[in-house]
Amino acid sequence: MSGRFSVFSFMRSRFGHPFARAATVAAFLISGAIAASAQTAPSFNPSRANSGTLGVISGGADGTYIRIAADLANVLDGEDLRVLPMIGRGSLQNLRDIMFLRGVDIGIVQMDAREQLKAEKLQDSAVRRLRFITRLYNEEVHIIANRQITDIRQLDGQKVNIDKAGSGTNLTSRLIFEKLGIKPEVTTFDQASSYAKLKSGEIQAAVYVAGRPVRAIAEFQTDGRFHLLPIPFEGEIAESYFPARFANADYPQLVDAAKPVETLAVGSLLAVFNWPENSDRYNRVKRFVDAFFSRFDEFLQPGRHPKWKEVNLAADVPGWERVKPAQDWLDRAVATRNSSPQVQSFEFFMNNRGINVSAQEREVLFREFLAWQGDREKALRKVNRQD
Repeated sequence: MSGRFSVFSFMRSRFGHPFARAATVAAFLISGAIAASAQTAPSFNPSRANSGTLGVISGGADGTYIRIAADLANVLDGEDLRVLPMIGRGSLQNLRDIMFLRGVDIGIVQMDAREQLKAEKLQDSAVRRLRFITRLYNEEVHIIANRQITDIRQLDGQKVNIDKAGSGTNLTSRLIFEKLGIKPEVTTFDQASSYAKLKSGEIQAAVYVAGRPVRAIAEFQTDGRFHLLPIPFEGEIAESYFPARFANADYPQLVDAAKPVETLAVGSLLAVFNWPENSDRYNRVKRFVDAFFSRFDEFLQPGRHPKWKEVNLAADVPGWERVKPAQDWLDRAVATRNSSPQVQSFEFFMNNRGINVSAQEREVLFREFLAWQGDREKALRKVNRQD
């Protein structure tokens, strides 16, 4: 207090009484404003902040998983929900993290990853404890190799990097090579290191399983020496994977414009722990599901990862059970939608033209029908405004 009076005494002696009075008034006004703002500002509630926070374990910094997790945070973050994307170490480790690691609520994993828990005698526990929220998208198998290698069977006995142990790439690579009868000399460098070792000739090929386009692969400077190797869709491969294709537009430096590359893909999903109903962790997942499903159209907007356009929220996953909040949301949506005018119009359209497709294809067509209907209504409103 004495410090403030000494300052005003100095100002009075230096500038005279009028300035001192003005300064005094200003000081009191400022202090009053600060006190008022402190009284009206909402207090931070740590309990509320924690109850609305979820950790989503994803993948490496250069992969698709982390971009998907970032989209979840960018779209869904608000006062009642906060999504924390985490860099993960692959699908198998993500499953372990969901089951045992504090702070991890949801994980992005490959559909075939749970089968790999057999070796650790965790599969029975995983089936009992793990559920899925929704199927996501297909992840393509990328094999970058020197252009002198034109057939995947030429990798027999060659050094091939399959990513770190426990990663989805590592697991899928081993399965594919085993099913094709190919025995490469595998290395387990991280993805960033593998590209440098490809260029130096230390390894002959590198495998990466991720949703295209992968930024790190698209930016890989090949100098015309490397390309993406085709993988045949045949035999036992066809029982576990899906056919896929890379185009020049995906990777201009690795795919010739006139020759797309045939490859394989594996599905991915959002996995979650099966928490007891009405527990704190269960309610967090429920809050996430309600926000994610209700606002899913926002993930289809420009600026989001193109893989979101492959997602069908209602698609089933063989061998997996959907978590209860997600199933409840879908059941409510179906009941509401079936009574809506849009559904009635769509069903009339389909029945009138005798179109018979699978439930999954029907869902895609219905989404396109709604988009068409929305565009049509916008066009009509624009015409009416002009009139």
